[in-house]
Amino acid sequence: MYTTLKQVTNQAEKLNFTVGAFNAHNLEMLPEMIRGAKEMGAPIIIQTSVDTAKYIGMSVLVAVVKEIAETEMVDAVLHLDHARDFEDIKEAIDSGYTSVMFDGSHLPFKENILKTQAVVKYAHQQGVSVEGELGTIGGTEEGIHVDENDKVYTEPEDAVQFVEATGVDALAIAIGTNHGQFKSKTEVNIPLLKEINAVVEVPLVIHGGTGVKEEDYPELINNGIRKFNVGTELLVNWTSTAKESFGETAINTSLRHNVIPANERVKAIVKNKIKLFMNLNSPTNLGV
Repeated sequence: MYTTLKQVTNQAEKLNFTVGAFNAHNLEMLPEMIRGAKEMGAPIIIQTSVDTAKYIGMSVLVAVVKEIAETEMVDAVLHLDHARDFEDIKEAIDSGYTSVMFDGSHLPFKENILKTQAVVKYAHQQGVSVEGELGTIGGTEEGIHVDENDKVYTEPEDAVQFVEATGVDALAIAIGTNHGQFKSKTEVNIPLLKEINAVVEVPLVIHGGTGVKEEDYPELINNGIRKFNVGTELLVNWTSTAKESFGETAINTSLRHNVIPANERVKAIVKNKIKLFMNLNSPTNLGV
């Protein structure tokens, strides 16, 4: 089913798992990402940057994700990631995206609240979920770089005020992760996560998930992380596999023979991540 961020994170909260949010960097990898989720029996969030959405076409992405979700009988969300421009967000909503993120993390606190409120008001009128962000994630995302020294961690009291004032459906928090990190792993601030989760009612989101150690997943999930972003790992593996395939085949070989191995590599990563995200060794929250 083509569904919303709010619906899949509500399910994740009840069963105590996190939903994998995987960046589609091109249209070719997208079908295998959704089929991977189907094979694992789990929902999936397909997310695109604004630049990728414009490159492929928002209406095209909506049509493809919706068709595959319904054909394959898997719950899939189409989410616009790290959008800062109202017009981009409005275009995504009007095109049929079921979830958007307004990234006001670079703004003063009050301005972030006011602009997020405006996005929430428009999105909720259309039945679309909204993710907000408080604090700053390190690294580079679509050409926007945040230096390690400029990172700002999310303060629990600010998170409470932000969520109550904006009405967001999910909150991305800064607890030490970095965008674009794949050669090393970061030390996430679990005590800070626990503080935030104790006082904030909405699902929490991890950005820069490629740089998070897999052994940290259970504790993150057990303390409120309900959306877990993975992008760089898919990009690096798709590109490296495609480079190898293209380098070994004749120039008149059908393109699909070079692209299919890259898509299959992405599918394998998605399935492995989802298996870990399902948090199978931890209890559910159904009795709470």
